[in-house]
Amino acid sequence: MPPFEATVRHASMTEAARELHLTHGAVSRQVRKLEKALGVPLFERRTRALHPTPQARQLAAVVRDALDQIDAAAQQISGHAPAGPLTLSCEPTLLMRWLIPRLPDLAAAAPDITVHLSAAGGPVFFERDGIDAAIRRDDFPFPDRVSRVPLFPERIGPVCHPDLASRVTAGDLGAVPLLHTRSRPEAWDDWRRVTGAAAESATEQTLEHFYLTLQAAAAGVGVAIAPYAVARDDLEQGRLVAPFGFVPDGTGYHLLSRLPPERDPRLARLTAWLHAQI
Repeated sequence: MPPFEATVRHASMTEAARELHLTHGAVSRQVRKLEKALGVPLFERRTRALHPTPQARQLAAVVRDALDQIDAAAQQISGHAPAGPLTLSCEPTLLMRWLIPRLPDLAAAAPDITVHLSAAGGPVFFERDGIDAAIRRDDFPFPDRVSRVPLFPERIGPVCHPDLASRVTAGDLGAVPLLHTRSRPEAWDDWRRVTGAAAESATEQTLEHFYLTLQAAAAGVGVAIAPYAVARDDLEQGRLVAPFGFVPDGTGYHLLSRLPPERDPRLARLTAWLHAQI
């Protein structure tokens, strides 16, 4: 299964062979055996290109999860506590606007732990991506056997430049442009659903990423929906204001890991520090 999973991930048998230290022929034979056993083709073989079928991608996702579970079980059985740098994956905007500014405090609180950061969101593949832990919002299903530690609930609310605050009221957001984000297009709808407020505007603007939307709000371009965690520093420093405060949207952030913190001293220290930041 590892040759198949690596081939799907790289869309290349050559790259899969290089990663696994096998020959191209060995990887090709394993893939063809699997296709024969399943009775379906798993790749579309085109000139100089290999395209996994939807069935291949579905199976590869299950294989990746199983490999992560096997690796975690092996570490538990061996009884050896993981050592060395800890690789932490975090959703990009939360990483940039909340976690990175607090790294000096982490270094002071736990100088013996080296943390390598990776910006990513969505499902986590520990083995494939070399990740020890990940901070994720629970807006997608977490694998059953992954350790999860709740960190904080998601709280959202409109934010804008202080000069715009006087023009923004709960009954009339139409006086200012509403800012949207392609990576989280439902943000305004979530706020409307939770608060029951009407938030319509004749002028709207959409930006590619959340951090760009927040930057536009801080520049006075319009009003954006922001999670408290990512807007917190700008609020405390006066670059943004939240005219209506923040409300829970029903989701929350968790620390996901292959091993529970009690089996990994690095994770235990990181978890305690994260809870202290909230």
